[in-house]
Amino acid sequence: MDLNFFSNLQSSLEQETNRKDEIRTTVKELDRACRKQNATINQIHADPTGLVPKVDFEEIKQTLQSLATLIPSNEFYKYNDLWSRSTQQAVFLIIFESYLQKGEIINIIPVVEETLGVKVDIHNNLNEFHIQLEDILHAYISLISELSRLSVNSVTVGDYERPLVISKHVKDLSAGFQILNLKNDMLRKRFDGIKYDVKKIEEVVYDITLRGLHQTSKKRTLDEGEETKPIDDFKMKKTE
Repeated sequence: MDLNFFSNLQSSLEQETNRKDEIRTTVKELDRACRKQNATINQIHADPTGLVPKVDFEEIKQTLQSLATLIPSNEFYKYNDLWSRSTQQAVFLIIFESYLQKGEIINIIPVVEETLGVKVDIHNNLNEFHIQLEDILHAYISLISELSRLSVNSVTVGDYERPLVISKHVKDLSAGFQILNLKNDMLRKRFDGIKYDVKKIEEVVYDITLRGLHQTSKKRTLDEGEETKPIDDFKMKKTE
């Protein structure tokens, strides 16, 4: 009996094991980079009315590109479960930063491709390394959860406007998800869970409206503007 078959098989198994070890090591680096930037952007919860923390995506981008070189051609789906949660986190960071900067929810796909240097598989027909549409949807669900937390923290510092804006955006996003016929079990399970985040935001908005805090906030802003006006007038007269 020719035992070379078993030798070749052992060699192939060892090669596969080494490849998976390399992938897992790189994924750990990706996770570490994402956690670092997540800690940065989470500073917005400590100061919701402050400047938007700047997220540095360079390390995440480089690590993703290193990961891509480890995946043999046409074998993306053989290994993608090893890093899918990590790419979801990377995409979430982009979506959250974009929302904080623009104050609205946008189609994030072009931004993701430019920021990470990786294509998004919009039509489900890519064989090379890419980001799946499911990862984009998971990231949007994570955004809803994060905005629920932000709405509560905004109220604690006296920002009663942001929860009302968040409520509208989250409802729009939730309505968009309802249009989808989700086949992915995990995605469907997470989507079913966002109703609790939506409810939490609605409770915050209800409490603001019931207490009249929204109008109080507007009046305070107007009063502050009126208080500064005489000073400006005085300066103008003095200049004249």
